[in-house]
Amino acid sequence: MNAALVAVLLSLVSACAYAAAAVAQERLASRAAGAGALRTLNSGAWWWAVALNASAALLHVVALKYGPLTVVQPLGALTLVAAVPLGARLAGRRVSAIEWRGTGLTLLGLGALLLTASGPAPEDVLSVPEALTVTGATAALIGALSWPGTRPGLRHATASGIASGVASALTQTVTVAVTDRSGPLLSVQVIGVAVLVAAFAAGGLLLSQTAYRGGLGAPLAVVTLANPVAAAVIGLSLLGERLRGGAGGVLLALTGAALAAWGVLQLSRATSEPAGPPPAGPPPEPVPEGPASAGPGLMPRQPGPGHLTPL
Repeated sequence: MNAALVAVLLSLVSACAYAAAAVAQERLASRAAGAGALRTLNSGAWWWAVALNASAALLHVVALKYGPLTVVQPLGALTLVAAVPLGARLAGRRVSAIEWRGTGLTLLGLGALLLTASGPAPEDVLSVPEALTVTGATAALIGALSWPGTRPGLRHATASGIASGVASALTQTVTVAVTDRSGPLLSVQVIGVAVLVAAFAAGGLLLSQTAYRGGLGAPLAVVTLANPVAAAVIGLSLLGERLRGGAGGVLLALTGAALAAWGVLQLSRATSEPAGPPPAGPPPEPVPEGPASAGPGLMPRQPGPGHLTPL
C-alpha cells in the first residue's frame, strides 16, 4: 500500500479519537469549572479523555512515519469535522446547514492541500541544536500566550495548538531516527527529543483543558488551525519538506488552506450557537421559595449554548 495513503488512513482514525477526547474534555471542563487540578485528576472522565488522546497520539505517531508533516498535520482539521456530528448526536438533533457547509469547505480545502503536499515518507530529522532552538522559541511563545489577560480561552487554545504541532514535529524526528537502522536505537538525540515530545504533549493537553472551559467550538477551532501551522513551519523550514507543482502548487495550497480555515470557523460557529429559539407559549409558573424548593446550590447546572449535552 502507498505510504501516503497509509498516513492518510491513520490520520483519519486519529482525528476521530481526538474528537471524542475533545468532547469528553469539554464536558468535564464545563462541569468542573473552578475546580482544582487535583480534583480534575481524580475524575474518571479525565482519564478516559487521556486514554482517548493517548490512542489518537499513537496512531498519529505511526502516521508521521509514513507521511510528511505537511500531509499529516492538516488532516487534524478532521477532528472538528468529527466532533460536530458527535455533538449533534449527544444533543439529540440533526446536523444543521451551517455544519454541512463547514464540513464541505473543510474537506475541499484539505483535498487541495493533499494534492500539493503529498510526498515520500520522511527521511530528515531535527539535529540537537535545531530541536533545542525550536523548544526555546516555542516555550517563550507559549509563556507569552499563557500570560494573564483578556480572552484566556482562545490564547490557551492557540498555545495548545502550537505545543501539539511542535510535539508532532519532534515526534517525527524520534520515529525516523528510531526506525533508521544506520545508527544506535537509543542515542542522546532520540532520548532528548523524546523527553521534549512528552513535555509538549502534556502541556498541550493541559492547555486545551483550560481553553475548553468556555465551550468547545471556538477553542477547538483555534487548536485545529494552530497545530498544522506550527508543524508546517518546522517541516518546510527545517525538515526539507516541499510543496509540489511550483508556484501553481503554492497557490493551490494557499487556496486549500483558506478554504479549510473558513470551513473550520463555520464549524466553530455551529458548535457555539444555541440550538434554536425557545418554544412558543406562556412562560412557566415561578417556583415559590420555601423549605420544599431547592436552593441555588442544589439546582442542576444547565449547559450553556457552547456546551454539548451530556450522555
